[in-house]
Amino acid sequence: MSDSVLVSVDDHIAVITVNDPDRRNAVTFEMSAALRAAVEAAEANPDVHAVIVTGAGKAFCAGADLTALGEATEDGLRKIYDGFLAVAHCTLPTIAAVNGAAVGAGLNLALAADVRIAGPAALFDPRFQKLGIHPGGGATWMLQRGVGPQVARAALLFGMRFDAESAVRHGLALSVAEDPVGAARMLAAGPAGAPRDVVIATKASMRATANPGTVDVDQHGAAVDIELGPQARSIESPEFAARLAAAKRK
Repeated sequence: MSDSVLVSVDDHIAVITVNDPDRRNAVTFEMSAALRAAVEAAEANPDVHAVIVTGAGKAFCAGADLTALGEATEDGLRKIYDGFLAVAHCTLPTIAAVNGAAVGAGLNLALAADVRIAGPAALFDPRFQKLGIHPGGGATWMLQRGVGPQVARAALLFGMRFDAESAVRHGLALSVAEDPVGAARMLAAGPAGAPRDVVIATKASMRATANPGTVDVDQHGAAVDIELGPQARSIESPEFAARLAAAKRK
C-alpha cells in the first residue's frame, strides 16, 4: 500500500486515510490508485464489515492535484476519479469522516460514501466553477441525489458552499461531531456487529430499490460519461491554463 493512503482494521472496521497533509490530501494519480487498492483490499477481507474514509491533518481532501488535472486527458481524468469511484462502488457500508475541507474531487470522495459525518471544521465546496472547469466524476448526479436539485444547482451553478451545520441542514451530512472518526466508528459498530453477508446483501438491495429497474452505480457511471467530455474540454481551455499557471507561481 502506498504511503499516500493509510489503512487500519479494528473491530471489523477499516479506516482508510488519504495521507498527504502538507498538500491538504490533494488527489494525485498515485493516491487515487492507492485508494482503490485499499477499498478493494477491505472488500476482500472477510474480517471487514464497514469502511471509514477520512483525511490526514486539517483537510479531508482539497481536490485533484492541479498539475495532474492540467495534464489530464479523458483517460487521465478517469484515473483521478478511480479512487472515489471505488468508494462509490464499494459493496460494504461506507462512511466519510469529513474532518476539514472537502473541495472539488474531495467533495466527490465525501459524496461517494453512504453516510457523511462532519467535523466542526468541515467545509463542502464544489469549487469546479470557480476553477473554470466542468464538474466531473458524477458530481452532478451525486450532489442532486444527496441534497435535491435546487440545492445542488445552488452549489454547482451559483457557488454555494456548506459548513458543517448547513451540510446537516441540507442533508449533505448526517451529523456534526467533534471527533468525526470516532463518531463514524460508533455508527459503523452496527454493521461491524452484524453478519457480513447480511450487511452486503442489504446494501445491494438498497442500491437496487432506490430507483427500481436500475442500480445506482449504473446511474453514477452514466453521469461520469456525460460529464467527461465537457470537463476535458474545460481543462483544455485557455482560461483554465491561465488559472493553472497562476497556481503554479504561488
